[in-house]
Amino acid sequence: MTRRGSPTCSHTGLIRSSFVPPAATQELRDLTRTRKQLVREIAQHSLRIQKVLEDANLKLGSVLSNVLGCSGRAMLDAIVAGEDDPERLAALAQGNARKKMPELREALRGRITAHHRTLLKLHLGVIEALQHTLAELDVTLGKALAPIRQCVRLLSTIPGVSDVTAQVILAEVGADMTRFPDAAHLISWAGLCPRNDESAGKRRSTRVRKSATWLKTALVTAAWAAVRVKSTYLHAQFLRIKARRGPKKAILAVAASILTAVWHMLSNGVIYADLGADYFCRLDAGKTIQRLLKRLADLGYQPQPTPDS
Repeated sequence: MTRRGSPTCSHTGLIRSSFVPPAATQELRDLTRTRKQLVREIAQHSLRIQKVLEDANLKLGSVLSNVLGCSGRAMLDAIVAGEDDPERLAALAQGNARKKMPELREALRGRITAHHRTLLKLHLGVIEALQHTLAELDVTLGKALAPIRQCVRLLSTIPGVSDVTAQVILAEVGADMTRFPDAAHLISWAGLCPRNDESAGKRRSTRVRKSATWLKTALVTAAWAAVRVKSTYLHAQFLRIKARRGPKKAILAVAASILTAVWHMLSNGVIYADLGADYFCRLDAGKTIQRLLKRLADLGYQPQPTPDS
């Protein structure tokens, strides 16, 4: 299409308008995206600290689940201050970490140099600055979320959707669902439905579009958390599709189901109502019975029908 023809097509309705959220939603979107970038940077510096420890032959990460936790941070600060005795460093352990004293002493026997201490001090300083910035950002984000706090509570009732994920969803799509005629339009905009890429009667690709990256990432993360909650519709849906199409397509389908629930919940102002793990069995009881009978026959059993009581 030429640039000259674009205004005509737009005026006649041949070009669909794109979703442009209001200014408040765009500002909220900037805040949630910035928060994720800060969290990512903290994680990157945490990995760099572990690399420095490995270079110094300190296996602290193999004993402590979080090197930047209370125990790990106390030990790192002591190392930066010049302490290198395994006994005294291990004595800084707190809480449940004190149950691993022998492992800690062995993990803290290394070769710490001034260069290692310099690098640790730099990374710890950057992490502290990032955490301070993150705390300030959370305060600002809390004020921006005040008008839609009830929407955050609604979305948090979906399995796998935490408060942070709910905030990201609202920042990306807004709380006003009138911009999307139905849930299918929202799923299509988010790029969670297969493409209809067909030419000359041949289907070339059904891969999902690269669209709404921030939203899609949050939904997929929520989907993985949701399928770990057993006896739910989302768990049953994942297992059902995974058996036929594989885990990747199954998790995208679960993400699309979560977004479908989001549209209905925000449109009607209701909490999440789970359809139940037996939804698909109830949907087509006849097929379920035939499948189970076939499975019994494959195992060598001959089930006998009984009259209805």
